[in-house]
Amino acid sequence: MDELLRSTTAEMTKTGDDAKNSFGSLTSEQLNWKPTEKGWSVAQCLDHLIRSNVEFDHEWPKLMSKTRKNSAWENWSPLTGFFGRFLVNSMKKDSRKIKAPAKSLIPPSEIDPGIVDRFVANIDETNRKIAACDGVDLHKTVLTSPFLKLITYRLDDAFSLLTEHTKRHIRQARRVMEGDGFPV
Repeated sequence: MDELLRSTTAEMTKTGDDAKNSFGSLTSEQLNWKPTEKGWSVAQCLDHLIRSNVEFDHEWPKLMSKTRKNSAWENWSPLTGFFGRFLVNSMKKDSRKIKAPAKSLIPPSEIDPGIVDRFVANIDETNRKIAACDGVDLHKTVLTSPFLKLITYRLDDAFSLLTEHTKRHIRQARRVMEGDGFPV
């Protein structure tokens, strides 16, 4: 398997295991506790990650079957490399708050405690799809963001973005648990 695919799935597995260990024993009250009215709970962070991953479901069959072709815009877009690097770097910086790009990615307020297991299952399923992309040209395959059609990025950047986005929200969920007032 390609080294990037191997490292991506390893990082995602590690992050899923971390989430299970960190949040798996939390009560429903703890999972749904919010530090502020507009802040997200641990459960909302996990739900958001699942919702974000689902936005790419239409691409997976074409990628895994090696039949996906870039659109004219994806082949022409002069900012593909810029957008990929920018998005990956922005996910690494927790100091900057980034709003969810679509209302469909904003999780509901109350989420059942099965969210941790659903998140881990989503990571496992995503990893299977990533591994099935072995043989796809990760640098020449370009995706259009499902959230903003102007933004394009290479598949290798998309996998890095997926990893960094996941780690960012796991760090956010951990900060929720460290917040004043978190139920014990």
